[in-house]
Amino acid sequence: MSKTEQNLQEAFAGESQANRRYLAFAKQADQEGYPQIAKLFRAVAEAETIHAHSHLKHLGAVKTTAENLQDAISGETHEFNEMYPPMIEAAEAEGNKGAVRSFTYANEVEKIHAALYQKALDRLEHSEETDYHVCFICGYTCEAQPPAACPVCKAKPQAFFKVE
Repeated sequence: MSKTEQNLQEAFAGESQANRRYLAFAKQADQEGYPQIAKLFRAVAEAETIHAHSHLKHLGAVKTTAENLQDAISGETHEFNEMYPPMIEAAEAEGNKGAVRSFTYANEVEKIHAALYQKALDRLEHSEETDYHVCFICGYTCEAQPPAACPVCKAKPQAFFKVE
C-alpha cells in the first residue's frame, strides 16, 4: 500500500469520527438549549462527511451496489464474529457495565444489519419498497413497522424513528 493510500485511509477514519463526534455534540447542545451551537456542529459534521466521502472515493472503495452490499455484509459479520466478542469479554472482566451493554447491543444489532444487507443483495434486481425504523437506544433496525418491544433492548415502539 502506498503512503498516499495509507494517508487516505487515516484521513477517512479521522473525518468519519469527527462527523459522528460533532453530531453527538450537536445533540448535547440542543439538550442544553444552545440551538445555534448545535446548528454549527451539524454544519461542520456535514463538511466532515464531504471530506470522508472524497477520501473514500479516491481509495476506490465505493463500487457497484452489489459489491458495496457484499462489503457491508463482510464488515458487519466481522464486527459480530471477531470485533465485539473480545470487547464484551474485556469490559465484563473490568466490571464496566455500561461498556458491556454498549458492545452487546452493537454486537446483536450488527447481526441484523448483515441479514438486512444479505436480503437486499438477494433481491437486488427485485427490491420492494419498504420503510426502515431504528431504535435510538440500541440501533436495532427493522423493516416496515417497529416491534411492540425492541428485541435487543426491550424499548417500546416510541423509541424507534423512521429513516427517510
